[in-house]
Amino acid sequence: MKLANLRALTGHRLFWPCVTLLLLCLLNAWFNPHFFHLDVRNGHLYGSLIDILNRAAPLMLVSLGMTLVIAVGGIDISVGAVVAISGAIAASLVGGTLVVQNGLPVYVTKVPLLLALLAAVGAALVCGMWNGLLVAGAGMQPIIATLILMVAGRGVAQLITGGQIITVYYEPFFFVGNGYLFGLPFGLYIAAAVLGLLLLLMHRTALGLFIEAVGINPVAARLAGLNTKALLFGIYAFCGAMAGVAGLIICSNVKSADGNNAGLLLELDAILAVTLGGTSLAGGKFSLWGSVIGALIIQTLTYAIYSMGVPPEINLVVKAVVVFAVCLAQSPAFRSMLFQRHSRAGAQS
Repeated sequence: MKLANLRALTGHRLFWPCVTLLLLCLLNAWFNPHFFHLDVRNGHLYGSLIDILNRAAPLMLVSLGMTLVIAVGGIDISVGAVVAISGAIAASLVGGTLVVQNGLPVYVTKVPLLLALLAAVGAALVCGMWNGLLVAGAGMQPIIATLILMVAGRGVAQLITGGQIITVYYEPFFFVGNGYLFGLPFGLYIAAAVLGLLLLLMHRTALGLFIEAVGINPVAARLAGLNTKALLFGIYAFCGAMAGVAGLIICSNVKSADGNNAGLLLELDAILAVTLGGTSLAGGKFSLWGSVIGALIIQTLTYAIYSMGVPPEINLVVKAVVVFAVCLAQSPAFRSMLFQRHSRAGAQS
């Protein structure tokens, strides 16, 4: 009975991601005794944990969009380029012109801030719709369809910025990525709102079942009456929009837009986060909470690497090793093999 309970516990899709996150936090605490310490300054919470949550917010958003795409059997490797496009548009429209008001020099935005934010997210939404049109409408393979935008999108971002780094000086824009609300980073509220909305849609409507049905067998789902093309189109559009919001947070956080480096390799981190969270790359099986935990794992791992003084050149190697270990632990075949060896050892003793 105990062995059966252990199997049930370790077989839960969130068990190993949570264990990995806990171990990484303990590792950080080993090298940094103040890792779990939280400080209140001017009504805001500060500390390593808050910094990790703040830095992980853009990856959470992209990972949530990627989760739905992978759940229907697709992939989107263009999200990094869409992040760059969104940030480039926002920085270009916001900018910051120095004027004199009441005898004091102040920076003002080129266009109304809300309009700039909507334009950036709207452009990202159009990018997602383009991917959805190629995949659902033209029947193109998802990796090829999104590869087109991955390459072209980075060029579009550089055209918008003129190949230069655009610096933003308009202070209200900084609230998106650096602001605090009720003591916590504002970007975290954005990620939490998106997660809450998705959980509501998945558990209170039939959308979750539709996504699983399309991911498991799109032909059978279509024959059962589901409008698979519309569903695919909408999911890719949503993924693009999430990349756009993430681009706003990143641009606001660094107070600039770099069409060449913004969002670089973010698509790989998003795919890793989704995989770490237990979502099947074959489609059908997915976990929104798992993707959020996966994003936290990646950000906590990055924090640990820098805290331990590991050279940045081997950052990706360390990530690959951790991802390999977690995915191996999540493998039913691997766990079954370990339990069989344990049972045989116990029987022989």
